[in-house]
Amino acid sequence: MDDSLDPETLLPLLRGRFGRPYTYVERCESTQRLLADDAPEGALAAADEQTAGRGRLGRDWVAPPGSSVLASIALHPHVPTAGLAELSLVAGRAVAQALADVAGVVPEVKWPNDVLIDGRKVAGILAEAREGRVVLGFGINVHQTEDELPQRAQHPATSLLLETDRRIPRAELLAAVLLHLEREHDAWVGGYR
Repeated sequence: MDDSLDPETLLPLLRGRFGRPYTYVERCESTQRLLADDAPEGALAAADEQTAGRGRLGRDWVAPPGSSVLASIALHPHVPTAGLAELSLVAGRAVAQALADVAGVVPEVKWPNDVLIDGRKVAGILAEAREGRVVLGFGINVHQTEDELPQRAQHPATSLLLETDRRIPRAELLAAVLLHLEREHDAWVGGYR
């Protein structure tokens, strides 16, 4: 099974406006840093490995190369500044819907930015607002084995491989996240009009 996130694999799977232009690198510090300040809404950056991936409150996000969906998207939501905090939940719902569609799992969104399966973290969201735009990053554990996941008592982790006993194609999952995110984002922004 080809499990690449390269443009030749991902771009034919995109069904909405999110995901273009697309920047893909095998390795970077963080996908949050790959998007230019003037990136248009929907611009996407993804990597197979992050050397300085971050989660909420400065926590590290560590994953073996090629084991996760690691991506960031530029968004320009026209909502009051106070409403921007809701974007993590909007993205969490989109990730949860994509996981249900593609992997057949039953995830739940935990405030403020986690997606869980049976109480174990499978994905996290990081929204960073600056100057009228938000760079929304998300990491989804896809192919990790038990010994490749961080061992945390407070926030135990899981992967789709552990939950389904199947290798889920990362590009298919990323395309589904983008489609659900576009729908959730547009409905959320529309609620402020």
